[in-house]
Amino acid sequence: MYNFMFAFVICAIVYIIGEYVSNATKAWIPSVFVTAVILLIGYWTVIPTTLVSDSNLIPFGSTIGIYLLITHMGTVISLKQLMQQWKTIVVCLAGLAGMIALCWFIGPLVMDKTLVIAGLPPLTGGIVAAPVMKDAAAAAGLEVAAVFAIAMYCVQGFAGYPLTAVCLQIEGKRLLKDLRAGKVTITPEMRKEMASVGIGKVSDDPTRKTLLKPLPEKWNSPVVQLGKLGLVAWLATQFGAITGISGAIWALVFGVIATTIGFLETTLLNRANSYQITMFALMMYVFDGLKDCTPEMLGKIIVPMLVLIVIGVVGMAIAAFIIAKVLKMSFPMALANGLTALYGFPPDAIITDSTCKALGKTEEEYQYLMLNMFPSMIVGGFTTVTITSVFVAGIFAGLL
Repeated sequence: MYNFMFAFVICAIVYIIGEYVSNATKAWIPSVFVTAVILLIGYWTVIPTTLVSDSNLIPFGSTIGIYLLITHMGTVISLKQLMQQWKTIVVCLAGLAGMIALCWFIGPLVMDKTLVIAGLPPLTGGIVAAPVMKDAAAAAGLEVAAVFAIAMYCVQGFAGYPLTAVCLQIEGKRLLKDLRAGKVTITPEMRKEMASVGIGKVSDDPTRKTLLKPLPEKWNSPVVQLGKLGLVAWLATQFGAITGISGAIWALVFGVIATTIGFLETTLLNRANSYQITMFALMMYVFDGLKDCTPEMLGKIIVPMLVLIVIGVVGMAIAAFIIAKVLKMSFPMALANGLTALYGFPPDAIITDSTCKALGKTEEEYQYLMLNMFPSMIVGGFTTVTITSVFVAGIFAGLL
């Protein structure tokens, strides 16, 4: 009975349950958190640990899917919005500095220092840093530290998801309170920007001026749109190889530029009716990392892992609070930006979107929340996970 199609169905079921719980709780319990818990318990009991591989979602989700989605995010965020996020970058860097500093000085007082060194980079950047630290610890003969690095990657999201949900809920309610009280006036320019931000809809702006003229509709089929998106993503991989900077960063930047000049349409994957399946494949690839977290592994290192996470989040919160005051930012939003280090993209996009949908009573309120939170969370995720974690892991790997 069990084959690749049944594996696909199981993946879909656990994903759907996560979405239902998120909707029922108005995003207080994020869908990614629920799905991760179900899969983790399932791996320990009845679900094969090869589930995602058996479904054949990994080859697509871990390669083409991730680059198409990141480039697609560039078609959702405008050049103006991207340039406005410099405060987000500063907050994220400060938050990571606070996390590293407190863990470095307090961590060794309550746990083995090798565990601090092995676990801190995955805590600041998850999927990017975990394999680097695992290999470095294994090469140094530190088996427990190698396991600790992977376990930290597998479990840190369980702390990051609900904490981020709380921060976004607080920020969203504050924004809506001002909007409903008439303290915020939505201008025509804002309305245009609001219509272009979102991960689950197609937006059009007939007044949008671009360098290139749009293709006639009869020639601009979904496959043509995907081909253009793939071309931009391919250019990003080439620039990544040439510059040494992650191709994922270039994918986001090139996506914004290509949309600005008119080569790519806004919210392109949605237009091509391909967003949901691409996101589904990528998320299942992310969740596949949970298969390595056995009950024995978790039981052996759960205490030091929780200690490191608590210390790290406290350090991040202190730094985010200080920088938020200096830059006159909202503290809940600043902390939410920093917490993207615990999971990165695409969970940051999903949590933000589901929170905005849960809080906004109208389409306009939803779009207003997305305009104020979505670009910041996306840039935050790339700052913490895709950029900074690479450098942190490179430095800490040498310390082992």
